[in-house]
Amino acid sequence: MIIAVASSSLTKSVFTPEYAQFAARIVELRKEAGLTQVELAQRLGRPQSYVSKYERGERRLDVVEFLAVTRALDTDAASLVAELERLAEKPASLPPATRPRGWAGSKPKVRG
Repeated sequence: MIIAVASSSLTKSVFTPEYAQFAARIVELRKEAGLTQVELAQRLGRPQSYVSKYERGERRLDVVEFLAVTRALDTDAASLVAELERLAEKPASLPPATRPRGWAGSKPKVRG
């Protein structure tokens, strides 16, 4: 059995309010750790642009990458997930400064 899903009806998680909260919290954790994007990237063995892109919401982190980032930030991944779950239960109202590029409510901007 093949199930087809129209991709236009799905919203990538990078454009959701929940992902914006996640990205904002990851930035806060990096800053609380006293690290620059360059320093965190060095710990991850990645270029600075990698950190910049996931912090701005231009790319998503998969689970393996998320775990690497939390280890590099000396943060407990399970605690962070629990915190994000609590935030997700509240209505998302993000100030513009914490919204990733392209975020427009719950739908991505259409680029022409």
